[in-house]
Amino acid sequence: MKESTVVRARKIQKKLYNMVAVGVVDEPLNQLYDIISTVALLVNLVSIILMTFDNIMARYRELLLDLEAITVAFFAVDYALRIITARYLYPTQKPGRAILMYVFSFSGIIDLLSFFPYYLPVVFPYGAAVFRIIRVARILRLFRINAYYDSMSVITEVLKRKRKQLLSSVFIISVLLLASSLCMYSLEHEAQPDKFSNALSGIWWATSTLLTVGYGDVYPVTVAGKIAGIIISFLGVGMVAIPTGIISAGFVEQYSKLKRMGELDAEFDIQFIKIVLKKEDQWVGKTIHELELPHGTIVAAIQRGNETVLPRGNVKLRTGDTIILGAESLKDDQPVDLKEIVINKEHEWNGVAIQDLDISRKSYIIMVNRHGKSLIPRGSLVLTEGDHVIQYTKISTSHYSEEL
Repeated sequence: MKESTVVRARKIQKKLYNMVAVGVVDEPLNQLYDIISTVALLVNLVSIILMTFDNIMARYRELLLDLEAITVAFFAVDYALRIITARYLYPTQKPGRAILMYVFSFSGIIDLLSFFPYYLPVVFPYGAAVFRIIRVARILRLFRINAYYDSMSVITEVLKRKRKQLLSSVFIISVLLLASSLCMYSLEHEAQPDKFSNALSGIWWATSTLLTVGYGDVYPVTVAGKIAGIIISFLGVGMVAIPTGIISAGFVEQYSKLKRMGELDAEFDIQFIKIVLKKEDQWVGKTIHELELPHGTIVAAIQRGNETVLPRGNVKLRTGDTIILGAESLKDDQPVDLKEIVINKEHEWNGVAIQDLDISRKSYIIMVNRHGKSLIPRGSLVLTEGDHVIQYTKISTSHYSEEL
């Protein structure tokens, strides 16, 4: 009886996790929760902004305060649910450690700041002003909306993919800032000891010159300083263009990749499946002519050991043959995209955990075959060379080429 209670509790936890997890939309309740989360966040932010207008606050004070209280309470409940279901967010960790990993993650800290400062003045009334400033951090919950939509997640994906290049450009800019500050100190210290008093006092001037057009409160007055300022300004234009170009190229690359995926899926009207013949299968010993395949089905290839055999009509099938069958894809019916992906050494998924794959949230990994053994595709499972991944994609008939 005790074991059944534990199992029942685990099932409830799993359902709750599916409900609060981003992008799990296999049930109406999960879709509804995503909508409620988005609406609650937007209502909360709008109410906070409207509270800054005296005329609106004087007229709708009670309504705005009630909206804030209700949405903040929802954030608190959402945080509690995520703590309860943290073991499924980090399935490879023990329950206690999984909770700590969520609490101290970026998302966990933002979730906590979205409601905790609201209730702190009840306990510490003298710190209300400080807590009110901390409450502004809840605007960072907008990143959750970014996670709900594939088109918006391109931003996060670009920054993630180009993080090394961006860090390199930031390092270069930092070195240039320091060098510019030292240069201007050497040239302007005697003329302006109050403005360039030490080697780091020119950091403000260098920052405003390199990253903007200059603030105007600090500027060189000597001829040498002005010449150096012109050179540094030109360098600043180039330095700012580096991260801008990296991000722009990343957007073009990501959108081109998504477009190519959609075009390829739309162009090819044949779906392929693989069948490995066993000794007891009826096709063993028969020629391709004798298979009596349904209309529209073809034998695309036969792999026998390390060789690929052309599927001529008189080829006799043997035990262990791998047969690639092709059939016309669905057009008028509800399309189903079920495909096998073989991970080779150069594949972009090699060494990547399933939860970190760059795929649509309408796509699911339903099975991973590794060395003939089927593995459960948990989010923490890292794909390796030689894995056979079975991917299923839910496609809307009205947006077939756009949803992929």
